[in-house]
Amino acid sequence: MSEYSFDAVLIRDRMIDGIRKLAEKQGFSKVVIGISGGKDSTVCAALCARALGKENVYGVMMPDGQQKDIADSIRVCEVLGIQHRTANIGAMHQALKQITDQLEITAGEGEFEVPLSRESDFNVGPRLRMTTLRYIAQALNARLVGTGNLSEATVGYCTKDGDTSCDFSLLGELTSVEVVQVGLTMEELPRELVQKTPADGLSGFSDEERLGLKYADIHAYIRYGTCGNPDTDEKIRRKEAANMHKRRMPVRINPWTAED
Repeated sequence: MSEYSFDAVLIRDRMIDGIRKLAEKQGFSKVVIGISGGKDSTVCAALCARALGKENVYGVMMPDGQQKDIADSIRVCEVLGIQHRTANIGAMHQALKQITDQLEITAGEGEFEVPLSRESDFNVGPRLRMTTLRYIAQALNARLVGTGNLSEATVGYCTKDGDTSCDFSLLGELTSVEVVQVGLTMEELPRELVQKTPADGLSGFSDEERLGLKYADIHAYIRYGTCGNPDTDEKIRRKEAANMHKRRMPVRINPWTAED
């Protein structure tokens, strides 16, 4: 196994400094963050509040109809003292579903059929949330903070054009395990929210149940090259390879180098 050490306080302070330097370099002072009540958005909000001041952090809660744990999202905003609003995306989701439902009806002559896809519908939520966040961020002349972590990106547990879209990725170099470690160094954050079981809030399952993988194993795979179980390593490796397209800019076809 390769050498690995993690000083959570040092990393926390470097991230805060990095936010300030980026803001100065790019000329912004305000940020918008989607607040889910989970550890990632909670830690992001706390880091930005320390870096830019709580008055410059705008938290947005975006339930899709009903959200059972929305009280956690509200608590994050209140504990940090950041400004917040709720934008329920339920009506937008239902309006889009009415359109896509029509596409599932048997196609007419010259038309193709669009099969019912639970995964396609499942990913509508993150994409509508990102559209909402983009609107708010642009209206406020603020930057949109990405809250996804390295563990999620590695196995593709993210939505292209959804939670992968942002102006800067704050946790993109930290694993899920490391995000918790950083969060635990911030006394203003409730421990139970930092250590809350990760879940998408839509499927009714935890992240690990949906993935069929433990975040501790993904962390070990990333930092040590193996989690100690060859079968699990291979499962992570396959997911990483299959989802690499989510971590890169769209492939460009270069006609200048193509051969006849």
